[in-house]
Amino acid sequence: MLEKIDIDLPASPESLAKLEPGSIVYLNGVVYTAREGVYDRVLNRKENLPVPIHEVTNANFHCSPAASSNADGSYRIGAVTATASFRFSKYMGDWLDATKTRVVIGKGGMPAEDYKNILAPRGAVYLTTVGYGTGALLGQGVRKVLSVHWLEELGIAQAMWMFEVCGFGPFLVDSDLEGNSLFAEQGKLVNRNIEQAYKGLRKPALLRYGETDDRKDELI
Repeated sequence: MLEKIDIDLPASPESLAKLEPGSIVYLNGVVYTAREGVYDRVLNRKENLPVPIHEVTNANFHCSPAASSNADGSYRIGAVTATASFRFSKYMGDWLDATKTRVVIGKGGMPAEDYKNILAPRGAVYLTTVGYGTGALLGQGVRKVLSVHWLEELGIAQAMWMFEVCGFGPFLVDSDLEGNSLFAEQGKLVNRNIEQAYKGLRKPALLRYGETDDRKDELI
Protein backbone atom coordinates (compact mmCIF):
# COMPACT_ATOMS: atom_id res chain seq x y z
CA MET A 1 0.00 0.00 0.00
CA LEU A 2 1.33 3.41 -0.99
CA GLU A 3 2.06 5.76 1.88
CA LYS A 4 -0.07 8.90 2.02
CA ILE A 5 1.61 12.04 3.35
CA ASP A 6 0.12 15.48 4.05
CA ILE A 7 2.49 18.42 3.74
CA ASP A 8 1.89 21.97 4.94
CA LEU A 9 3.40 24.69 2.78
CA PRO A 10 5.94 26.17 2.79
CA ALA A 11 7.36 22.65 3.03
CA SER A 12 10.06 22.19 5.64
CA PRO A 13 13.24 20.20 4.99
CA GLU A 14 12.03 17.74 7.63
CA SER A 15 8.73 17.12 5.84
CA LEU A 16 10.44 16.67 2.49
CA ALA A 17 12.91 14.22 4.01
CA LYS A 18 9.99 11.87 4.71
CA LEU A 19 9.15 11.55 1.03
CA GLU A 20 10.17 8.46 -0.88
CA PRO A 21 9.64 7.69 -4.58
CA GLY A 22 6.15 6.27 -4.90
CA SER A 23 4.65 8.05 -1.89
CA ILE A 24 1.30 9.82 -2.34
CA VAL A 25 1.25 13.48 -1.29
CA TYR A 26 -1.48 16.01 -0.51
CA LEU A 27 -0.63 19.70 -0.01
CA ASN A 28 -2.07 22.39 2.25
CA GLY A 29 -1.22 26.07 2.09
CA VAL A 30 -0.28 28.16 -0.95
CA VAL A 31 0.87 26.89 -4.35
CA TYR A 32 1.97 29.15 -7.20
CA THR A 33 2.01 28.44 -10.92
CA ALA A 34 4.95 29.36 -13.12
CA ARG A 35 6.20 28.00 -16.40
CA GLU A 36 8.19 29.30 -19.38
CA GLY A 37 6.34 32.63 -19.68
CA VAL A 38 7.08 33.56 -16.07
CA TYR A 39 10.58 32.10 -16.13
CA ASP A 40 11.46 34.14 -19.20
CA ARG A 41 10.22 37.41 -17.71
CA VAL A 42 12.11 36.96 -14.46
CA LEU A 43 15.27 35.12 -15.48
CA ASN A 44 15.88 36.43 -18.99
CA ARG A 45 14.21 39.85 -19.00
CA LYS A 46 15.22 40.51 -15.38
CA GLU A 47 11.75 41.67 -14.30
CA ASN A 48 10.98 41.65 -10.60
CA LEU A 49 8.74 39.00 -9.15
CA PRO A 50 5.27 40.46 -8.51
CA VAL A 51 5.16 38.85 -5.05
CA PRO A 52 7.89 37.72 -2.63
CA ILE A 53 7.23 34.04 -3.34
CA HIS A 54 9.78 32.70 -0.87
CA GLU A 55 7.93 34.41 1.98
CA VAL A 56 4.64 32.71 1.06
CA THR A 57 5.37 29.28 -0.36
CA ASN A 58 8.01 27.06 -1.91
CA ALA A 59 5.80 24.95 -4.22
CA ASN A 60 5.76 25.62 -7.97
CA PHE A 61 3.05 23.90 -10.05
CA HIS A 62 3.59 23.56 -13.81
CA CYS A 63 -0.03 23.81 -14.89
CA SER A 64 -2.73 25.52 -16.89
CA PRO A 65 -5.80 26.41 -14.80
CA ALA A 66 -9.34 26.40 -16.13
CA ALA A 67 -10.30 29.74 -14.63
CA SER A 68 -13.36 31.96 -14.97
CA SER A 69 -14.02 35.36 -13.43
CA ASN A 70 -16.82 36.31 -11.06
CA ALA A 71 -18.78 39.56 -11.12
CA ASP A 72 -16.77 40.91 -8.19
CA GLY A 73 -13.48 40.39 -10.02
CA SER A 74 -12.49 37.25 -8.17
CA TYR A 75 -11.81 33.95 -9.93
CA ARG A 76 -13.10 30.42 -9.64
CA ILE A 77 -11.07 27.40 -10.69
CA GLY A 78 -12.79 24.45 -12.31
CA ALA A 79 -9.67 22.39 -12.96
CA VAL A 80 -5.88 22.64 -12.94
CA THR A 81 -4.21 20.61 -15.65
CA ALA A 82 -0.53 19.79 -15.23
CA THR A 83 1.90 20.31 -18.08
CA ALA A 84 5.07 18.38 -18.93
CA SER A 85 7.95 19.61 -16.77
CA PHE A 86 10.88 18.33 -18.83
CA ARG A 87 10.45 21.35 -21.12
CA PHE A 88 11.59 23.66 -18.33
CA SER A 89 14.88 21.99 -17.43
CA LYS A 90 16.99 24.88 -18.65
CA TYR A 91 15.30 27.23 -16.17
CA MET A 92 15.18 25.04 -13.07
CA GLY A 93 18.52 25.70 -11.42
CA ASP A 94 18.27 29.49 -11.64
CA TRP A 95 14.60 29.46 -10.71
CA LEU A 96 15.09 27.36 -7.59
CA ASP A 97 17.92 29.63 -6.54
CA ALA A 98 15.91 32.81 -7.12
CA THR A 99 12.70 31.69 -5.40
CA LYS A 100 13.85 29.10 -2.84
CA THR A 101 11.31 26.71 -4.36
CA ARG A 102 11.65 23.22 -2.91
CA VAL A 103 8.62 21.41 -4.37
CA VAL A 104 8.22 21.21 -8.14
CA ILE A 105 4.95 19.75 -9.42
CA GLY A 106 4.06 18.79 -12.96
CA LYS A 107 3.35 15.94 -15.33
CA GLY A 108 5.47 13.11 -16.65
CA GLY A 109 8.62 13.76 -14.66
CA MET A 110 11.94 15.30 -15.57
CA PRO A 111 15.19 13.70 -16.74
CA ALA A 112 16.82 11.67 -13.95
CA GLU A 113 19.98 13.76 -14.39
CA ASP A 114 18.03 16.88 -13.44
CA TYR A 115 17.00 15.31 -10.15
CA LYS A 116 20.59 14.38 -9.32
CA ASN A 117 22.27 17.55 -10.56
CA ILE A 118 19.68 20.32 -10.11
CA LEU A 119 16.90 19.47 -7.66
CA ALA A 120 18.64 17.28 -5.06
CA PRO A 121 21.62 19.62 -4.46
CA ARG A 122 19.10 22.38 -3.71
CA GLY A 123 16.95 20.32 -1.37
CA ALA A 124 14.05 20.06 -3.83
CA VAL A 125 11.74 17.20 -4.81
CA TYR A 126 9.50 16.52 -7.79
CA LEU A 127 5.83 15.52 -7.56
CA THR A 128 3.84 14.35 -10.56
CA THR A 129 0.12 14.11 -11.19
CA VAL A 130 -1.32 10.60 -11.05
CA GLY A 131 -2.31 9.68 -14.59
CA TYR A 132 -4.26 11.82 -17.03
CA GLY A 133 -7.64 13.44 -16.57
CA THR A 134 -7.08 14.46 -12.95
CA GLY A 135 -7.40 18.21 -13.53
CA ALA A 136 -10.96 18.41 -12.20
CA LEU A 137 -10.02 16.34 -9.14
CA LEU A 138 -7.09 18.62 -8.38
CA GLY A 139 -9.30 21.64 -8.92
CA GLN A 140 -11.38 20.57 -5.93
CA GLY A 141 -8.36 21.24 -3.73
CA VAL A 142 -8.10 24.88 -4.79
CA ARG A 143 -9.97 26.85 -2.14
CA LYS A 144 -9.24 30.36 -3.36
CA VAL A 145 -7.31 32.37 -5.93
CA LEU A 146 -5.23 34.74 -3.83
CA SER A 147 -3.89 36.71 -6.78
CA VAL A 148 -2.95 36.43 -10.45
CA HIS A 149 -0.10 38.25 -12.18
CA TRP A 150 0.80 38.99 -15.83
CA LEU A 151 -2.58 37.67 -16.94
CA GLU A 152 -3.05 40.16 -19.77
CA GLU A 153 0.51 39.79 -21.01
CA LEU A 154 0.79 36.01 -20.80
CA GLY A 155 -2.74 34.63 -20.84
CA ILE A 156 -4.43 32.19 -18.48
CA ALA A 157 -2.08 29.25 -19.03
CA GLN A 158 1.18 31.18 -18.62
CA ALA A 159 0.24 33.74 -15.96
CA MET A 160 1.40 33.36 -12.37
CA TRP A 161 -1.47 32.22 -10.16
CA MET A 162 -1.37 32.06 -6.38
CA PHE A 163 -3.70 29.35 -5.07
CA GLU A 164 -4.78 28.67 -1.52
CA VAL A 165 -5.12 24.88 -1.39
CA CYS A 166 -6.33 22.24 1.05
CA GLY A 167 -6.05 18.50 0.52
CA PHE A 168 -4.51 19.34 -2.86
CA GLY A 169 -3.69 16.11 -4.64
CA PRO A 170 -3.07 13.30 -5.03
CA PHE A 171 0.47 13.70 -6.29
CA LEU A 172 3.03 10.95 -6.73
CA VAL A 173 6.61 11.44 -5.54
CA ASP A 174 8.92 10.89 -8.48
CA SER A 175 12.15 12.25 -6.99
CA ASP A 176 13.28 12.52 -3.36
CA LEU A 177 15.96 14.60 -1.66
CA GLU A 178 18.62 12.13 -2.75
CA GLY A 179 17.67 12.51 -6.40
CA ASN A 180 16.25 8.99 -6.66
CA SER A 181 13.61 8.71 -9.38
CA LEU A 182 10.61 6.38 -9.38
CA PHE A 183 10.19 6.65 -13.14
CA ALA A 184 13.86 5.99 -13.82
CA GLU A 185 13.94 2.90 -11.60
CA GLN A 186 10.75 1.51 -13.11
CA GLY A 187 12.13 2.18 -16.57
CA LYS A 188 15.13 -0.01 -15.77
CA LEU A 189 12.82 -2.84 -14.72
CA VAL A 190 10.80 -2.55 -17.92
CA ASN A 191 13.89 -2.46 -20.11
CA ARG A 192 15.48 -5.45 -18.38
CA ASN A 193 13.43 -7.92 -20.41
CA ILE A 194 12.40 -5.75 -23.32
CA GLU A 195 14.72 -7.39 -25.85
CA GLN A 196 13.22 -10.78 -25.08
CA ALA A 197 9.72 -9.41 -25.61
CA TYR A 198 10.60 -8.30 -29.14
CA LYS A 199 12.84 -11.26 -30.00
CA GLY A 200 12.09 -12.75 -33.39
CA LEU A 201 10.15 -9.80 -34.74
CA ARG A 202 11.15 -8.31 -38.06
CA LYS A 203 12.83 -4.94 -38.20
CA PRO A 204 10.23 -2.22 -38.98
CA ALA A 205 9.91 -1.66 -42.74
CA LEU A 206 9.00 2.01 -42.41
CA LEU A 207 10.78 4.46 -40.15
CA ARG A 208 9.91 8.10 -39.69
CA TYR A 209 12.60 10.74 -39.49
CA GLY A 210 14.64 10.41 -36.31
CA GLU A 211 13.10 7.10 -35.26
CA THR A 212 15.09 4.23 -33.81
CA ASP A 213 14.56 0.49 -33.49
CA ASP A 214 16.44 0.36 -30.19
CA ARG A 215 13.67 -0.58 -27.74
CA LYS A 216 15.55 0.98 -24.83
CA ASP A 217 15.42 4.44 -26.37
CA GLU A 218 12.76 6.55 -24.75
CA LEU A 219 11.36 9.98 -25.54
CA ILE A 220 10.05 11.90 -22.56
